[in-house]
Amino acid sequence: MYEAKSKEIVLRRVREALAKSAPFLPPTPDFTSPLHQRPSDDLSVEFAKAFIANSGLFVYCENEEDFFDQLFALKREQNIEHLYVWESNVQKILYHAGIDFIAGDEDFVQKAQASLTTCEALITRTGSILVSSANAGGRRLGIYPETHMVVAKASQLVPDIRDGLQKVRDKYKENFPSMVSLVSGPSRTADIEKTLVMGAHGPKQLVLFLIDDLPH
Repeated sequence: MYEAKSKEIVLRRVREALAKSAPFLPPTPDFTSPLHQRPSDDLSVEFAKAFIANSGLFVYCENEEDFFDQLFALKREQNIEHLYVWESNVQKILYHAGIDFIAGDEDFVQKAQASLTTCEALITRTGSILVSSANAGGRRLGIYPETHMVVAKASQLVPDIRDGLQKVRDKYKENFPSMVSLVSGPSRTADIEKTLVMGAHGPKQLVLFLIDDLPH
């Protein structure tokens, strides 16, 4: 008897609900809008915070000359003798600045102490560097050396990953690189006994030289 009454109550509520007009439907969401809130501060400041939080070494450079000084000082401080640079445009400016580097790949795996590459974009929200296989460094320069150094310009800063990928699409058009990757700090793993090990699958140190090329 109790069960029958309970069923009647439920059915009555269903009928009452169906008799009412449909509730107001919310507008269709805009899927083109950004998922995350855009940074409110200077993109370079927000990027630096996130990059350092990922254990990256951030080096601000006022201009190209300052970059040369900072790179020379870091090489001397860390006793870097084998710096591999394979991108011709970077080789050219280092040559004129009098900074030693290795242009070939002879004994690369054995002597790959450090590398210097460019990148496609800098992702502010995650503090990540967007790299691709399109430059002369390919994939190897960001994997084998213990120290991977990247030189970038403030104009390459974008708010989010989608913006970075759009930069790559605009740059390469139909010749989209075979590999596009986000680098967020040095290589690390905690698979063994939950102990964090740096450089397990790649560089132990990630350095970014950010050249300020924006108007002030």
